[in-house]
Amino acid sequence: MEDLYIAEEDRNDLERERYALAIERIREIPQEADCDAALRKYFNSMAAFVLYMDEVWQVVESGKLRQMTLEELQALNGRLYEDILPEHYGESYANPSYAVDCLGESMGQMLSFLCAELRSLIPAVFEQNRSAMVIRMELLLEVYQACLCTAAEEVLPDPEELRQILYWYVSDYYEPESCEKIAQLVCPEKDFALRIVMESDLSDLRYLYYYGEYVTDNELRTAKHLNQMPEERIALLADTYTEGYRIGFETGNKDISIKKTVNVRYCLGFEQMIRRAVQNFDRIGLQSTIYRSGTNIFQGRSVNKNGYFGANPNKQFDYDHREDLALVLDKLLVERRLECLRGAFEQYKDQAKVHGGPAVLEIFGEKPFAPESKEAACRLSEKQQKLSVEYASRAGALQNEYIPGDERSFTIIAFPVPDIGAQYEEIFDDIVRINTLDYQLYQGIQQRIIDVLDQGVTVLVKGCGGNRTDLQISLHELKDPQKETNFENCVADVNIPVGEVFTSPLLAGTKGLLHVTRVFLNELEYKDIWLRFADGMVTDYGCANFTTEEENRKYIKDNVLFHHDTLPLGEFAIGTNTTAYVAARRYGIEDKMPILIAEKTGPHFAVGDTCYSHAENVRVYNQDGKEIIAKDNEVSALRDTDIGRAYFQCHTDITIPYDELGELSVQTKEGETITIIRDGRFVLEGCEELNKAFA
Repeated sequence: MEDLYIAEEDRNDLERERYALAIERIREIPQEADCDAALRKYFNSMAAFVLYMDEVWQVVESGKLRQMTLEELQALNGRLYEDILPEHYGESYANPSYAVDCLGESMGQMLSFLCAELRSLIPAVFEQNRSAMVIRMELLLEVYQACLCTAAEEVLPDPEELRQILYWYVSDYYEPESCEKIAQLVCPEKDFALRIVMESDLSDLRYLYYYGEYVTDNELRTAKHLNQMPEERIALLADTYTEGYRIGFETGNKDISIKKTVNVRYCLGFEQMIRRAVQNFDRIGLQSTIYRSGTNIFQGRSVNKNGYFGANPNKQFDYDHREDLALVLDKLLVERRLECLRGAFEQYKDQAKVHGGPAVLEIFGEKPFAPESKEAACRLSEKQQKLSVEYASRAGALQNEYIPGDERSFTIIAFPVPDIGAQYEEIFDDIVRINTLDYQLYQGIQQRIIDVLDQGVTVLVKGCGGNRTDLQISLHELKDPQKETNFENCVADVNIPVGEVFTSPLLAGTKGLLHVTRVFLNELEYKDIWLRFADGMVTDYGCANFTTEEENRKYIKDNVLFHHDTLPLGEFAIGTNTTAYVAARRYGIEDKMPILIAEKTGPHFAVGDTCYSHAENVRVYNQDGKEIIAKDNEVSALRDTDIGRAYFQCHTDITIPYDELGELSVQTKEGETITIIRDGRFVLEGCEELNKAFA
């Protein structure tokens, strides 16, 4: 034990030495004038940022951060993120377009990536992660030195030499970064954020600035709003969230008693609710793990945040850098990443085995984001897209090996933030009401819908008005209708709020056109999106976001198909939460509703994996005792013979709102047509209660 302690102490001493040497050399950069003028301006800017990060490190390390006033913390927070705020982004090297204009195409792309990577020093400073600081400071110096060497010969740096530096940076540090990522997922002792949640005086809003995340009026007003709630209201929010998680194990026929940890994900401002939720989880034997949403090349950058997060200072920045891996991605790097991921899981295999899965608190109401497609941004080549797909598939299988899908579960709940408008408090209260609707009422109505659907061979879905949807969905054959069902009766467990019945349709015979005039998927807007299916597989697609068909197709392939050439229709569902639909219309927030709620406001269709991905062999039953047999399709059924072709590691729901829905009907074996919805209203007997919200 003593030897281990000494080894750790030696490692820390080495990191301190490396840090001191790196910061000393970076201080010299602004004093030197050996580079091309454009490069000198760039490196001076990067050096200034790193030196400021060193100043903030000293503030955090000394404890002075906790002594600062709210106004001082706000000034600090603003300076940390000012470079990438929309009003400054046009002249930021983090903007690939600006970097390419200043430094040329190849150099500009790589140095814009370096600028983006250096921005991940911010969380490293606040977490006091010296190792994360050192490797990025040394990367800056290595790139700078390469440019100095060529400047002496009065030539510009060789782009391939710089690319090799970036390549080996990524390759060399995937191992420690993978270990850190898995540790944060499954080890409660990685408790940086947890300590802020559980130990801070949450009535003192300075705590929001202790994370190092960007903080705006959204987070401040959210925290104030929750601080003003009575204890029983906070309990209601937290209990709904944690009970959904617990019931998810119960309804999924999985044993929660063998689990020891749960991964809690949330947005800053909700700490009052999260604190109560952590206490709830403790009472059912689960310790909470909390990790920060990705900020670097190893974790990946995305507009759609996954972890805990503050405000997004500029979604275009994340969108511009989402494919930076294109600079270095090749087959060897894929194998290296998988090797490191396996090593990380192996190191934490005992903790991974008892990890229960995520409990997610999503937010909505922010200004809708329509991205700009930039020529200067890095883009995966066709070959790299295939490598990316291969990695995602194999990494998913690897995670399932250590955290088995048939033993884990999840829950998701969503709440609005103040950006949603002047009626924020009223909308928040309405969402609380929607999230806590009487599940028994919906359970009975949905059972009536399922009883009719189970008589069918196919379901027909047609749009109306400007919606061109014309789909035929094939259903599995029930061998024993008295004991089997195709559809799950989904109330308030993993997907809060209540309100859907869903199935994994057969692919053979599923065909036609899916079209929605406007929809938001993973925080990205799509105008007139359409997908065509033949035998359940996407055969063609398009939208109207950009001026060219090529850009529109790329937008969908990148962000809906996730670089796959095609995807199956993994889910067909009928949303029944008319209350949520009407509330969205009443407040004019349809474009801001999260998919979690939006999917309950009409029929929806998911491309990608089924809802039972990696858990197909777990026997699941509805409340009436019937077993759900439609957990597979012809693609996922390949898992026992060719797992690489069975799963896609994606599942994107696309909802047709009631006002765009002309007909949803069931075709029986006998040729009878039974209509469930016509012109956006439920016409099936026994569903009258659902139409009351429209009155």
